Amino acid sequence: MHSRRIGILTGGGDVPGLNAVIKGAVYRATEKNYEVVGIRRGWEGLTHVNLAEAASREHYILPLTRENTRIIDRFGGTILHSTRTNPAKMHALPEFLSPDCFPKTDDTWDVSSQVLKNLEGLGIDHLIAIGGDDTLSYASCLDALGAKVVAIPKTMDNDVRNTEYCIGFSTAITRATDAIGRQRTTVGSHERIGIFRIFGRDAGHTALYSAYVTSIRCCIPEYTVNVEKLIDLLLTEKRSTPSNYALVVLSEGAKWEGYTVEEYGEPDAFGHRKKASVGDSLAVEIRRWWTAATPWRLCRTRSWARGGWM
Repeated sequence: MHSRRIGILTGGGDVPGLNAVIKGAVYRATEKNYEVVGIRRGWEGLTHVNLAEAASREHYILPLTRENTRIIDRFGGTILHSTRTNPAKMHALPEFLSPDCFPKTDDTWDVSSQVLKNLEGLGIDHLIAIGGDDTLSYASCLDALGAKVVAIPKTMDNDVRNTEYCIGFSTAITRATDAIGRQRTTVGSHERIGIFRIFGRDAGHTALYSAYVTSIRCCIPEYTVNVEKLIDLLLTEKRSTPSNYALVVLSEGAKWEGYTVEEYGEPDAFGHRKKASVGDSLAVEIRRWWTAATPWRLCRTRSWARGGWM
């Protein structure tokens, strides 16, 4: 007979280690005689599940045991899947929910009361939310409403405050440094300036660590650089390097004096729009300086920011 029930969900982007965390939580919980249920598709699982319908429960609720989590840590991604749903700002509601039952601000509804109702209906005593700043910001809202929430930080940006380590951060640095190392010979062979755009909308941890271990320059959102000085440093380094090249890492939210980070597309559930490539913008600035002296040379950019290398 189980004494308590724990719910687990994952939100936002996937990173290596998510399944390992899920497995670890299940194994530890079952040692203490807790029952564990997985909530599929992040916060959507608690906003869209219709507990009165068996098909809906089967789609969104997955009982987790030692047997069905035994080997999940051998695979990437998350077996619970993920979305960027924000229950406090829903643009559309599932058909079985009446819009009149929830507070509305502009064109969004706050369905937190339904989330709490579903937690109670599922008999969940404690909820484990695994995610980044967006996922955990709503977890904080639930905590304020009285739900018992355990937050596990997961983000390649390492930008969840009051924690020393976020799942996915070390992998992001490893992959970035490997890619920079592979491209170094190519950039050197063509005598170019290599510009690498790295994760980090508002925090430069990933770019800074990657630049540090590869011994190259970087720009981060926390500090606005002087672009003329930056270009002068890069050109000086290029000229003084035997292979006639230089490298620089840019956090995707990096900026310099006179430059405003450009955004495009519709905002997601948490209000974020996609950022235009700061690497392309810097390449334009460098090219403006560079072509005056050597017009046959061009800058080359490499970008790795949420969508993979481009």
